Amino acid sequence: MSVLTNVVLAGATGNLGPVILEQLLKAGFSVTVLTRQDSVHEFPESVQVKRVDYDSVDSLTDALQGQDAVVSTLGLGALTKQFHLIEAAVRANVKRFIPSEFGPDTTNPKTSALAVSAGKVVIQKALAKAVANGSISYTYIFTGPFLDWCMKAGFMFDINGRNVSLYDGGERRFSTTTLESVGKAVVGVLEKADETKNRAVYVQDAAPSLKQLKAMAEKVTGTTWQGTEVSIENDVLAPAIAELKKENPDPSKFILPLAIASIWGEGYGCHFQDLDNELLGLKEFTEAEMEAVLAAAIK
Repeated sequence: MSVLTNVVLAGATGNLGPVILEQLLKAGFSVTVLTRQDSVHEFPESVQVKRVDYDSVDSLTDALQGQDAVVSTLGLGALTKQFHLIEAAVRANVKRFIPSEFGPDTTNPKTSALAVSAGKVVIQKALAKAVANGSISYTYIFTGPFLDWCMKAGFMFDINGRNVSLYDGGERRFSTTTLESVGKAVVGVLEKADETKNRAVYVQDAAPSLKQLKAMAEKVTGTTWQGTEVSIENDVLAPAIAELKKENPDPSKFILPLAIASIWGEGYGCHFQDLDNELLGLKEFTEAEMEAVLAAAIK
């Protein structure tokens, strides 16, 4: 496969997009950002900006002409916009499509069966069909939860309350990656196009348990943290499943619980066993580096 140098980034704002954009620019890629027609977001001068209608395949096809790869970081509510993006990429002869994954392993049967994974699973099927019918290829990038962002957002810890939810005892290890390392993984995939063609890659900065993170938090703060025992089956999944059975389920009552299950539940595969860190040029964090991430998040 020829070198992938011209890269389109769809979803360059939000939490992940700007970090991927920064890493692509640092690595010397020619980057084009897709934005909605009414966007007022500003980007570096070296970035080409194309305003598109995500509901128009023609609009997207025009924007993708001459591009080698598409990286999508579209959020949960916009995942289905990738259907048109994939069709446009095929029409424009784009070589590689990296869909918006960047989380738990949605190819794992238990994870793929969760309602929160549905939007990603249908995109995987659309990509498989496109690959079978044309010249485009794909790479899924699985990273586990974003270590730094999740801590700051209170997803892993209750920082103010100095409390950690210990799901199923808190001893199950899980793969987790910082936003910067996710960006570096994207660069690695594009630089190793042949080695990453039509497959999933798995990366992590570390694979701690929640109990280990609690101990690190206590070390960097010099205070005692509480650990609350939470059952994935009884306290997390059962209420979420009950909500989904309602005629009009409330997403706020099932999306987060299902995400928690996909990371810390037994058999959901979020502790990656076969890593692609070395291939993609990523080193796992030392304990000191992990503590530095925690310290920055807890400030």
